[in-house]
Amino acid sequence: MMNTKIYKAVHTLAEQLMQAASQEDRNRFDKLYSQLKAICIENEHSEKDHPVQWETLADFTEDLAEALDIYAKALEKSKAINSKDHLSSVAFAMASLQVELGQTDAAIKNLQDAKVSANKIEDKAFKIEIDALLNQLLES
Repeated sequence: MMNTKIYKAVHTLAEQLMQAASQEDRNRFDKLYSQLKAICIENEHSEKDHPVQWETLADFTEDLAEALDIYAKALEKSKAINSKDHLSSVAFAMASLQVELGQTDAAIKNLQDAKVSANKIEDKAFKIEIDALLNQLLES
């Protein structure tokens, strides 16, 4: 279970990051991103470490290769706590970036993993999204 205080901080920073991005406020975005990264680093390897903070950091990381590395860290942390929701969402996010980077085989593997993890979650729309991208890649 994620620490409530940290979850709220991460959630608030994510909202503020989206707002800064939509307003194209680079200075504010960079400051908020640094705060989010500091939370991740501060909690890493502690009982407060959780995949949500890493997945959120990756979501706002503009360098795609760096974002993939952070998603990989989130995936490991999801495996450690056996969170099907996070295993599927992180693998899907990684696959989406891998498609952009032309890493089709890696994307297919992550989507297959996401599909397996998603079998245990409630979100039917998300399962359809995983299947759609996987089928698109397998057909191309």
